[in-house]
Amino acid sequence: MTKAKYQQIEEILRRQITNGHYQEGDLIPKEFDLAEKYQVSRPTIRHAVQDLVNQGYLERRKHVGTIVKQTKIGQEFTHVLQSYNSEMSQKGLIAQTQVLFFKKEKASAEVAKALDLTENAPVYKLTRLRSADGNPIVLVTTYLPASKLSDFEKIDFTQQSLYQELEKRSLPIVHVKRKLEVKSADEMTANLLNIEEKVPIFYFHTYGYTKGEVPLEYSIAMYRGDENYFVIDLKR
Repeated sequence: MTKAKYQQIEEILRRQITNGHYQEGDLIPKEFDLAEKYQVSRPTIRHAVQDLVNQGYLERRKHVGTIVKQTKIGQEFTHVLQSYNSEMSQKGLIAQTQVLFFKKEKASAEVAKALDLTENAPVYKLTRLRSADGNPIVLVTTYLPASKLSDFEKIDFTQQSLYQELEKRSLPIVHVKRKLEVKSADEMTANLLNIEEKVPIFYFHTYGYTKGEVPLEYSIAMYRGDENYFVIDLKR
């Protein structure tokens, strides 16, 4: 069976990436130029390029164009409890954290249910943009019960690990449950993660428990779909 035009173009571009014709960080030609070169329509080129973006070969950069990207980062947090900094360090990447918001607020119904609190109970809301080698990877918002963590507002979470700070207070996270969805990036998330609006992102809800299965953390993390893959390690 003859392959569709977009599949043929996709294979050509993939081959040019893997054989080094286009190298990491290179801009590939614009849609118009590729359409003219291969004598196909721009929607055909767009389809081929988007498939390569989804596969992790290319990345769309706002105000820049489409570039050949680095290999996706494998995230092991689906089966290992460790800090983001430790995980990135093990991969030879330099982790950076930017705190976008850190204040007390009243728990919404969703947050209260996740943390087994009454609605409007005081919680810390901590929103961090986390990067690897300067490239934004994940936007994560974490909620914690303020009644158990009276001095948390003094901590600089651009430098300190949340889980390590909880351990210092004899409140280690010993068990987590995670729920995964795939959603489309809204405008704010897309801007922060340096991706196009409406592209797929991995959307994780994390429920963290300390000793005695006491709920202590509720986090919502939005991972770039083009930069990450997730390792699931199951044993029988």
